[in-house]
Amino acid sequence: MALSETITRFQDWLGPARFKLAMEFLRFGVVGTIGFVVDTAVLYAGLTLGLGLYGGRAVSYLVAATTTWALNRAWTFRGRGAGPAHQQWALFLVVNLVGFAMNYGTYAALIAFVPMVAAHPVLGVAAGAIAGMFGNFVLSRRLVFRAKN
Repeated sequence: MALSETITRFQDWLGPARFKLAMEFLRFGVVGTIGFVVDTAVLYAGLTLGLGLYGGRAVSYLVAATTTWALNRAWTFRGRGAGPAHQQWALFLVVNLVGFAMNYGTYAALIAFVPMVAAHPVLGVAAGAIAGMFGNFVLSRRLVFRAKN
């Protein structure tokens, strides 16, 4: 079965509205994966610069969140949301504090209580990203990148 046929069947099965939502979530996931790579790279750079596991992660999260905001604005939710870019970016950061709390909380707990994660912080970054992804998607879609009426 060709990919286009599979997509058509999936669309028929879900219906147009749910298919659109599923495709947005898929794009959001791709952007999140890019954010994960940025987050990890900046964390390890911060560790090299002596920022430590917690300070390095705070910086890496801010850089990754800015990256994902820009990519979600340009691709996942293109043409949605209102206001100047700097206000939308600030709203994105504020709204995603819920996801950040879940993300960073998961990371910090694993670093503190799981020696393997403390030795390999990328595991904590991945667990944190998954923990925050669902909340970030819903809040970003409903509050930051609302569909224009």
